Amino acid sequence: MAEQKRDYYEVLGIDKNADEAAIKKAYKALAKKYHPDMNPGDAAAEEKFKEASEAYAILSDPEKRRQYDQYGHAAFDGAGGPGGFGGFDFNSADFSDIFSDIFGDFFGGGRRGRSNGPMKGANLRTSVHITFEEAVFGVDKEIELTLKDECTACHGTGAKPGTNPETCTKCGGKGQVVFSQQSFFGTVRNVQTCPDCHGTGKVIRDKCPDCHGTGYIASKKKIQVSIPAGIDNGQCVRIRDKGEPGTNGGPRGDLLVEVIVGRHPIFQRQEEDIYSTVPMSFAIASLGGEIVIDTVDGRVIYDVKAGTQTDTKVRLKGKGVPSLRNRNVRGDHYVTLVVQVPDKLSHEAKELLKKFDEETGDTLNAAKNVTSGSAEESGGKGRKKFRK
Repeated sequence: MAEQKRDYYEVLGIDKNADEAAIKKAYKALAKKYHPDMNPGDAAAEEKFKEASEAYAILSDPEKRRQYDQYGHAAFDGAGGPGGFGGFDFNSADFSDIFSDIFGDFFGGGRRGRSNGPMKGANLRTSVHITFEEAVFGVDKEIELTLKDECTACHGTGAKPGTNPETCTKCGGKGQVVFSQQSFFGTVRNVQTCPDCHGTGKVIRDKCPDCHGTGYIASKKKIQVSIPAGIDNGQCVRIRDKGEPGTNGGPRGDLLVEVIVGRHPIFQRQEEDIYSTVPMSFAIASLGGEIVIDTVDGRVIYDVKAGTQTDTKVRLKGKGVPSLRNRNVRGDHYVTLVVQVPDKLSHEAKELLKKFDEETGDTLNAAKNVTSGSAEESGGKGRKKFRK
């Protein structure tokens, strides 16, 4: 008894409502994975490829798919249908398109060969270091790097003055070569960049002595970089047409300048907001008074309210970083006020603090407010251990 075939939708791993694009995508993935040219001598892979190809032959044809959905595999039994791997026409347009894509993926190029038309040059990357304040307000910097310019001797042709580049005989000036390859599927046509002219369509017989046939001369250049206000660490400034030269008349690439912002000893930044910590004396925290706060705009006077606790946070509106989208919009500056306890006191200062302690009653965790019966001796003289 012949082995029962698997459902075609199951074979391709797709839903029964899958459209034509999904069917083709699923089959291409399986064909690429299991085709015999990629799995020489693997009988199991060959069988899976045959099974997937049979499923695709049915489901990619609207009429055959309608019959299969209605009658299943019985629709093609004994009717001269696929009935196995030998019945497929791998030279049909649909199969050829898929196999050409597969061989292009594996053997480099496929049908997507590069033309010899104008191509934009590659982008260049460099970096520049700036300070925290320069990032906030913007700055102009001058950088030096090596750039390629058109050779003045050959005017960018790469050929020795008095000569001209010749049309490549291998590709006929197209920049691409087409070759045929015999495979398990039959003859597959592939397109690759011409190895003689490297896709330019031209061959230089006598190279320019100044540029050695490249058409360009490299030299150091100084470039002004305008860094906008509000830029953050790691962001880039793009300078148009300062990258590598294009080919075949294509435009130059761009220069991407990465901005590296130095650390600040006082300020930290989070997006458009700035954060800092400012100390204040115990007297000012208790009685209130003015303190000086450093900001990126300079020093400002802030009036501390009486009774301000340590770690109180205040906001200085509009003292943060300008937005890159709108320089007139700025973030805020958040300041954490910390009460600074002196670590050195004169005898007079100590006596004054003791007097202050007595005047205020010192109701917070004062030892004199604890009765002697609430603790027991722990061995050391004068040391007590509280019961839990």
